[in-house]
Amino acid sequence: MLFLYFVNERIKTMTPYFRTAISIIVLFSGSMAAAAGQDADSLVRKADSLRKAYMFEESMALYDEALSMTRDSVARISLEDAKMLSENGLGMADFVLSPAVVARHRFSLDEFWLYYPLEDRSWRPVPNVLDTLGTHPFYRAVYFPERCTSLYYSAPDTGGAMNIYRTDRKDSTWSVPSLLNEYLVSSSDEIYPMLSPDGRKLFFASSGLYGMGGFDLYVSTWNEEQHEWGPPSNMGMPFSSPYNDFLYMDTPDGRYSIFASDRGCPPDSVDIYVLEQETMPVRKGVDDPDMLRKIMSLEPEEDIARFDEGPAMSRMQPEDADTREYTAKVAEVRNLRDSMYAANVRIDTRRTLLAENPDAAGRERLEQEISEAETRIQTLQDSLEKASAALQDIEMEFLFKGIVLDPDKLVREADREVEGAETDYVFTRMDPGRAPDIVLEKPHVKFDYTFMILPEGRFAEDNTLPDGIVYQIQMFSLSSRAAVKSLKGLSPVFEEITPSGKYVYRVGVFRTYNDVLSNLNTVKKLGFRTAFITAFNDGEAVPVSKARALEKQLRAVSLYQIDIVPYDGTLPELVVSAIGQLCGKKDIARTEKDGKITYIVGPFDDRSLVEKVMVAVRAAGVEDVTYVRIGNGEEQQ
Repeated sequence: MLFLYFVNERIKTMTPYFRTAISIIVLFSGSMAAAAGQDADSLVRKADSLRKAYMFEESMALYDEALSMTRDSVARISLEDAKMLSENGLGMADFVLSPAVVARHRFSLDEFWLYYPLEDRSWRPVPNVLDTLGTHPFYRAVYFPERCTSLYYSAPDTGGAMNIYRTDRKDSTWSVPSLLNEYLVSSSDEIYPMLSPDGRKLFFASSGLYGMGGFDLYVSTWNEEQHEWGPPSNMGMPFSSPYNDFLYMDTPDGRYSIFASDRGCPPDSVDIYVLEQETMPVRKGVDDPDMLRKIMSLEPEEDIARFDEGPAMSRMQPEDADTREYTAKVAEVRNLRDSMYAANVRIDTRRTLLAENPDAAGRERLEQEISEAETRIQTLQDSLEKASAALQDIEMEFLFKGIVLDPDKLVREADREVEGAETDYVFTRMDPGRAPDIVLEKPHVKFDYTFMILPEGRFAEDNTLPDGIVYQIQMFSLSSRAAVKSLKGLSPVFEEITPSGKYVYRVGVFRTYNDVLSNLNTVKKLGFRTAFITAFNDGEAVPVSKARALEKQLRAVSLYQIDIVPYDGTLPELVVSAIGQLCGKKDIARTEKDGKITYIVGPFDDRSLVEKVMVAVRAAGVEDVTYVRIGNGEEQQ
C-alpha cells in the first residue's frame, strides 16, 4: 500500500501522456496479479480434489505450482498446510489395513450415534451442562452411561476449539473438568472420545493432529507408570481418510470395530461401518490410487455364510445375576428374530435376481445361495425356539419369586426401529437419554497478586507476604477499616492492623526496587500523593536501604528470570503445564512491560534449566520468550 501511495504521488507530477501510459501499466499489472491469484485458486481446488481421490503425489505437485504463484505470506501458510495433508496421506498409504467389512448403513447426522451397540439412553444430546453451546457440526451428543464414574467428553474452550475433558464422580458432585494433557490438545477440534472396553485405550477424532484432512481417528494408550494418556497415534487407513471420520469403538465381545464417516455422503448424512476386528492385523503399502480408493470405499462383503445368529448389539449388563441372565436371553431372542428377518430379506432379493437372470451360471449360483440361506433359517428357527422356551422358564421362575416384569419395557424393546436388515448386521435404534443432571465443582480461581488498576479495587485474598525480599507501596493509614471505593481500583491491596489499632494499607508485591519504583508514580497519580516505598525480608519489615543491599548480594549469584509475552495476553495452559513439568511450582507473575502483558517465571540459578524452559515454551506455542539476568539487566534470547 505504501508503494502504491508513492507511485500515485509521482504520477501527479507527470504529463498527461505519461500518466496515461503509467495507468495502463499499473492496470495491466493488477490484472496479471488477479489472474495469477485466480489460477492459484483453481490449482488449489484441483489439488484438494486429487487429495480426496487418494492421488497424493499429483495433488502435491499442484500445491507446489500454486505456491510458486503465491506471494502472500498468509496464503502460503495455508497452501503449505494443505500440501502437508497430502504428504501425510502418501506416508499413510505405506501402511494400509484391509479388514473384512461386515456392514455399512447411512444415517442422519442428527442421530447416527443412536445406532451404535451401546446402552440404551446412554447418549445425551447437546447442548447440556457439559457442552452448553452444542453448535459443532459433527459433535451432537455426549456418551454418558447411567452408572459412569469417570466421564470423557468434548466441549469448547474459551477460544471455541473443542477439547477433551475428564470429570470424576464424587459423593454428590463431579470434579472440576480438566484437560487430559498436552498430547491430546491440538490447534483445532477433538471430538467423540470413547474408551475401549478394558479402559486402556482412548479413541477420538481430531482435525488438528497429524492427518489427511477433515477429522482423522486416533488412539491413545494409558501409561500406568506415568499415570496419564500417552501420545496419540493416527489409526491410519482405512479408518482415517481425507474426509471426516469419527466416533470409533470396539465391541466388548472383541468381534467388531465400528466408526462413522462422511466419505461419499451428502452433507447431512454419515455412513456407519462395521468391520471385523483383526486379531493379527497386517498392513501393506498401496501405491495404486485405484486400489486405494477401492479399499477406502469399504464395500461390505456379500457372503451368505457370514450370517450371525449371535447378538449384534452389546448391552450394559445389570448387576443382579438373575436380571442379567434374563436380559441376556431377551437380547438373544430379539437378535435371532432380527437375523431371521435379515435372512428372509436376503432370500427374497436372491429370488428376484433369479427371475431376472438368464445366465445359467448366475442362476446356479443364486439357487445355491437361496438353498444355503433356507438351511440357515431353519437353524435360526431351531435356536429361536430353544431360546424362547428358556426365556419362558426364566419368566415363570420370576413369577414364583414374586418378581413382576415390566410389560411396557418389553413392548418398547420389541418395537425398536431396526435398520440394515438387508445386510449381515442389524442396526437397532437406541433411545436418547435425558439431559445429564449433574453438579460440577467450581474451579478455584487463584487470586492474582499482579499489580493492577481495575474498575474496582481488590483487597488481597491473603495478607501474608511471600518469603524473600518484597517491596510494597504504602498508600495510607486510617483509624477505621477502608472501603473498596477508597482503593481507587488498585489491586492487590494488603491490610495490616497495627498494635495501636490503626489500619495500614499497602499495594503490590514487587521483587525488585526498580520494579516498585517504576510503579510509585502510578499510585501517586491516583490521588495517594504521600505514598512511599516499604520493604520486607521473609515477611519482616526492614529499611528500604537494607533490602536494596540484600538485593544486590543476590544479584551477584547470577539469578535469572524468564519473560513470556503471549500474543493475545493469555498464557496458554500448555505453557503452564510445560513449566510445571520442568521446574515444579515456580512463581508465574503477570505484569505489563512496554504496553504488553508479560508473564515472569523465576528466579532460576541454573542457566541450562532456563534454556530448557524457553525451548518448551516456544514448542507450546509462544514465540516471544526471553530471559533476564537479574542484576545487570541484560536480556538474551
